[in-house]
Amino acid sequence: MSRKFQKFGSVLALGLLVAILACGAVMADSYRTVDDASAQEVVAGMSGKASRGLVNVATGWLEFPRQIYTIYRDKGALQGCLVGPFMGIGMMMARTFAGALEFTTFYLAYPGFYDPYMEPPYVWDDIEQ
Repeated sequence: MSRKFQKFGSVLALGLLVAILACGAVMADSYRTVDDASAQEVVAGMSGKASRGLVNVATGWLEFPRQIYTIYRDKGALQGCLVGPFMGIGMMMARTFAGALEFTTFYLAYPGFYDPYMEPPYVWDDIEQ
């Protein structure tokens, strides 16, 4: 009986090793770095991050009405009127700060490969979800 378990354990270990190596190979292409990117991709990432930062600094104030609308739509009129303005002020400050941070750090490939600091990247994205 122990020989059966030993064989099963070996097969299980081999299967896990193959699965881990396969996942690593699949995931390896999804992470971009400055080292393996072309110069055009790096410049496009930098310019996209800088412009996204400037846009978020300029339009951060739109989070105020957006949060009121979103909470009104999702949770009702009372919460939209009472909680929405506070959420709007908080998100307005967060988006403006994130935009300023993105603009000042546009040359850094962080987070990810020039990914946005906030989701959604712009205030007008995903408003109907």
